[in-house]
Amino acid sequence: MAKSGDKSSSSGKKSLKRKAAAEELQEAAFAGDGATESEGQPPKAAAFPPGFSISEIKNKQRRHLMFTRWKQQQRKEKLAAKKKLKKEREALGDKAPPKPVPKTIDNQRVYDETTVDPNDEEVAYDEATDEFASYFNKQTSPKILITTSDRPHGRTVRLCEQLSTVIPNSHVYYRRGLALKKIIPQCITRDFTDLIVINEDRKTPNGLILSHLPNGPTAHFKMSSVRLRKEIKRRGKDPTEHIPEIILNNFTTRLGHSIGRMFASLFPHNPQFIGRQVATFHNQRDYIFFRFHRYIFRSEKKVGIQELGPRFTLKLRSLQKGTFDSKYGEYEWVHKPREMDTSRRKFHL
Repeated sequence: MAKSGDKSSSSGKKSLKRKAAAEELQEAAFAGDGATESEGQPPKAAAFPPGFSISEIKNKQRRHLMFTRWKQQQRKEKLAAKKKLKKEREALGDKAPPKPVPKTIDNQRVYDETTVDPNDEEVAYDEATDEFASYFNKQTSPKILITTSDRPHGRTVRLCEQLSTVIPNSHVYYRRGLALKKIIPQCITRDFTDLIVINEDRKTPNGLILSHLPNGPTAHFKMSSVRLRKEIKRRGKDPTEHIPEIILNNFTTRLGHSIGRMFASLFPHNPQFIGRQVATFHNQRDYIFFRFHRYIFRSEKKVGIQELGPRFTLKLRSLQKGTFDSKYGEYEWVHKPREMDTSRRKFHL
């Protein structure tokens, strides 16, 4: 018993010695940092010889402390440089040089050969003869059928109902076990121009199929970040029955142009500006963000917006010729991650 007591007392003394040593190291680090900060130099340069980095410090506590102090000093220097540059620009006034454009993934995008030129005769001919020509020539008016996968849950059903209030002249029907190949002929006989199918997984909407009738094409999207109206903070009142305006942003390639025309054909030509409602499809890095807003004129120069919902994000998976046919369909474009996602600056829409 006496031996065990001696061992515990000796181990306790060792732990106290370690704590005291750690405290001494921290105090020394604080003192060294204070001296370097007073001299206006980063602690790394003052505390260690040239070529020595903080990562070489073996003591974890001291290494972490020195690194945080060094980062704080860097932030202070960066802020001071910004303030100095701002004062110089204010002093120069109109003669100040233009602000440098920051480098982002978007403006460093790899050039795509299929980028659409509005003045290209080939593009104009394709637009005049494609499947959406009758809509853009105002020969047909859109009539949309919205349905779901088999046995949908409440969240998917509510999304369909809210989409029907966003898209004019749209009707919600439930599948009741019918296959899409049987639904499409019925839609054509009833003069529907588009079919929207919302799929779900684990009670959450995760996919969207958009098929233009009667001759296609059919697009398959992955759906994510779904927010219904009740889940959006500071949302406006429920949308009215006015026909909304539509904004298609950043669909620049031939593929993106086709997808943008598909979305445009869902909405009638004559928006009712009195409703002040806007549906936006914004493409950024091949992700399509959908938002539905109401804008308010606060004054002659200021405009406010209220999000009405719902909101979601789409990612194109495939574009198929003709109507939906998963077995014998001919695909115009299929997303292949291992082959197409080799560069972060390469986009397809």
